[in-house]
Amino acid sequence: MGDPAGIGPEIVTAAAARSAVRRACRLVVYGDPAVMEAARAALRLARDHATAVTEIEDVMGGAARARSRHPRPGRAAGEAAFRYLEAAAGAAHAGDCDALVTAPINKYWLHRAGHTYDGHTGYLAELAGRPAVMMLAGRRLRVILVTTHIAHADVSSALTAARIRQAARVADAHLRRFHGLARPRLAVAALNPHAGEGGLFGDEEKRTIAPAVRALARAGLQVEGPLPADTLFAAAADGDYDAVVCMYHDQALIPVKLLEFGRAVNVSMGLPFIRTSPDHGTAYELAGTGKARADSMAESMLAAAAMSSHAGSAKAARPDREPTRRKGTRERRRMKR
Repeated sequence: MGDPAGIGPEIVTAAAARSAVRRACRLVVYGDPAVMEAARAALRLARDHATAVTEIEDVMGGAARARSRHPRPGRAAGEAAFRYLEAAAGAAHAGDCDALVTAPINKYWLHRAGHTYDGHTGYLAELAGRPAVMMLAGRRLRVILVTTHIAHADVSSALTAARIRQAARVADAHLRRFHGLARPRLAVAALNPHAGEGGLFGDEEKRTIAPAVRALARAGLQVEGPLPADTLFAAAADGDYDAVVCMYHDQALIPVKLLEFGRAVNVSMGLPFIRTSPDHGTAYELAGTGKARADSMAESMLAAAAMSSHAGSAKAARPDREPTRRKGTRERRRMKR
């Protein structure tokens, strides 16, 4: 259900009411039944309106139930969001559910409640005992993050050839298994302008990124890089690559949210269970209004259902589609400005 003070309850309810979601899956919501009822009322859905929700697990119990129709942001909401996540992730990890779809949480209030994770992905990786790699996937563009929620000043020191190799290998395996790509085409973004311009603008490309790319190619991956980011994403969106391996958070999320906002899906790759989520945050200012868009949440549910149903098959998982290659785009996009 996500943060009970955010739009999570409403977008879960609205997405579950869509016919495509009802056909694709059966949902068990981990959260607060009272908050879910308030979300239904905010959306003005009839009490008997058919949805894919088959059960609501009351995680906190009656004593901790929301005191108002729309809980306020704070430590209590942060603690509740963590408890919902803990219960739902435990069910997915134990195999009681086929996939986990998480609604937005607020990292500040999660930390204030005493849970010092960098978000869902950090907690899920700790639970599973293995690293997770974040991918945001839309219809035209997929991006993979080598580093996630760290300060820009720390990116260079956090980048290692090993981390780049791991992100690319996990992405390659995931795209083969869940997206029906026999040999994914991966592009690796440079960190510095113009891929460092031969060391003039930085040496991370020569020192760290290029060695990782060479090692990946020797291992049999179809990979290119480091490529200048200012032209790379246009080429990827035009179909020259199946995914872009990015060095830091905003390098990845700005282009994908520009092209795919409201329909992109956040996927945690490398976990022993499927996990997806929408591409946006809690949007406290919209909570309780019934105006929040549920498109990305619906796509997340559909993607999780498709990956669960078609793992290992040749059929690509929704919402992604095999990019349509346009002739000549790669050469055009590589031209320096």
